Amino acid sequence: MSQVMTGLDRVASGDISAFRGLRLGLLAHPASVDGRLRHAVGIFRRRFSRRLRSLFAPQHGWFGEAQDNMIEAVTPDRIHSLYGRVREPTPEMLNGIDAVVVDLQDVGTRVYTFTQTLYLVTRACARAGKKVIVLDRPNPIGGAVEGPGLDPAYASFVGLTDIPLRHGMTMGEMARRYQKTFGSDVVVVGMKGWQPRMYFEETGLPWVMPSPNMPTVETAVVYPGTVLLEGTSASEGRGTVRPFEIVGAPNVPPEKFARELLSYRLRGVVFRPLSFQPTFNKHAGRICGGVQIHVVDRKKFHTTLTGAAILKALRRLDPGFRWKKPPYEYETKKWPIDILSGSGRLRKMIDADRPLREFKEWFESDARRFQARRRSEESGE
Repeated sequence: MSQVMTGLDRVASGDISAFRGLRLGLLAHPASVDGRLRHAVGIFRRRFSRRLRSLFAPQHGWFGEAQDNMIEAVTPDRIHSLYGRVREPTPEMLNGIDAVVVDLQDVGTRVYTFTQTLYLVTRACARAGKKVIVLDRPNPIGGAVEGPGLDPAYASFVGLTDIPLRHGMTMGEMARRYQKTFGSDVVVVGMKGWQPRMYFEETGLPWVMPSPNMPTVETAVVYPGTVLLEGTSASEGRGTVRPFEIVGAPNVPPEKFARELLSYRLRGVVFRPLSFQPTFNKHAGRICGGVQIHVVDRKKFHTTLTGAAILKALRRLDPGFRWKKPPYEYETKKWPIDILSGSGRLRKMIDADRPLREFKEWFESDARRFQARRRSEESGE
């Protein structure tokens, strides 16, 4: 029995007052399931019959089959794709409905594109006079916040608003922020039983991959840091069975890599040296030297600082290390690492081999600034 009821669980149990008389569109993906693993589309068809008029899919597609950046899933004609050529609902897509229901499992990281899709859906619905109804779900890595933030000059589809890389919010909390931005009609069907201190395993809910390279909660825990490797020539573990937990590159000595990371005295984490051979994506078919990241104490572990440490170590040890060039996620001019990290600052600090304490001070400062701003916004000051 789940300790937590999601917004979808509440709908499944008959809590449907928010939908009364509305013609509905549903934005969902494979992880849009209730505590009994019943998908949202089936629940909505049973509850609302002909009032469910259209379906929308985010990045990775309705079936979650699309692997990597800028790849549009093969979407059935009856489903509107919100990734690829069109990322914001058009007026034509919104015709014939009164509200878009959003039921997406986020992973608590700014660059995960579902938060951007929610932003664009909220904006489009505000313009069209449509309602947005968000079925809230847990942030699987809890409510902790870690920097860096986002410089608006670096806004992109992996970050449209100034929030920290690990933002600590649920999709419902995000939607309320966007409501203030756009003056839109947003309703959040909240959870019951969830607390920000919880990690996903504590909810009692089943984990369903929200994207092909997010197989476990452990992946989500390290992702806010290791996703930064997408902006480099090094492998972030795509093409292995532990994406984002295994990192490295050809010609990197695994033992030396692990010792370098050990020298940074990071808390709550162990780096195990290994060799791996990705089956696709970067360095497919080549032997890479690297480490597997084992988080042994989540309360002490700082994922974004770990990501910076990994970049520092690879910059020192990998003779083939390069910053990846654009395009990346529809950005054609700025460096991918810059739009991932939120500015050009991290790249420049890595290139200058700045001490890790400077990254820590920066990240903590950005996190404090965001938390203070959020408290002020929520109190109405």
